[in-house]
Amino acid sequence: MNKPWTSDDIAPQAGRRAIVTGANSGIGYYTAATLARHGAEVVLACRDEQRGTRALAGLRAEVPEARVRLAQIDLASLASVRAFAERELASCEPLDLLINNAGVMAPTRRIETAEGFELQLGTNVLGHFALTCLLLPALEMAAVRSPERPRVVTVASIAHKRGRLDFDDLQAMRHYKPMVAYRQSKLANLMLAFELDRRLRAARSGVMSVAAHPGVASTNLFRAGEHSVTGRAARAVLSGFIRAVMNSDVAGALPTLYAATAPDVVDGGYYGPLGMFETRGERVGPASVASQARSEADAQRLWQTCEALTGTLYG
Repeated sequence: MNKPWTSDDIAPQAGRRAIVTGANSGIGYYTAATLARHGAEVVLACRDEQRGTRALAGLRAEVPEARVRLAQIDLASLASVRAFAERELASCEPLDLLINNAGVMAPTRRIETAEGFELQLGTNVLGHFALTCLLLPALEMAAVRSPERPRVVTVASIAHKRGRLDFDDLQAMRHYKPMVAYRQSKLANLMLAFELDRRLRAARSGVMSVAAHPGVASTNLFRAGEHSVTGRAARAVLSGFIRAVMNSDVAGALPTLYAATAPDVVDGGYYGPLGMFETRGERVGPASVASQARSEADAQRLWQTCEALTGTLYG
């Protein structure tokens, strides 16, 4: 790219409908606000209704003409995911963009979801896997009706490069280490995005599956969660350092927006910032992929595991 890609480069999004998970703060909020500013109808899919309501009010104040609404979804509960998907499908509206953004990062102790899954795997991976499979009919509807292809954008992380899938202890029941579990979840996100791409292309679908990462951005992931007073203070200092030296959450949203809207995005693409070893910068482009994320055999096994754990089938 000859010049930095900015949100000003986004084409008009009028007539398109987007769902953004975790849209109440950070990258999710700025992704939703930017899409709304460019004319898209946006669903803020948030776990916490109170925080979501505040985000909705802030977005409407920031973008008075925005066509936005709030919808409650807890990705740590498959029942909540199914209820959300049922409501969305009942509207019979096509879906142009599904932004799988919400996430949990490295809680200090092992926490379980409503179904008893390790929280990071359950939220970051299984919740989004089920949501994507369930909303495919709405995405396929958009592929037929819309001139521009609908996209599923999965937000991964450069942390995937140090991730490993431990199929023998995927739920970290024997050994829980916060960052190990987080890296595994982000590796799984990326592998499932690639596997979804392969399955969509095999089915000759008009839906695209792509992924993005924000670099190292000062998002709510660094501040939220259960931590001691010392832990919260340490994360606040780290968040401030990242904000000053690395990416802000505004800049961190650019790769997601690029993946969602840029015309030169390709099927199965993975995008991120190009500056300082992909940790920051206004230039956005293809991101590097760790070799373990390219294993089709492991991706197929992971996909089948996700189907079994969630009771959700593709297609």
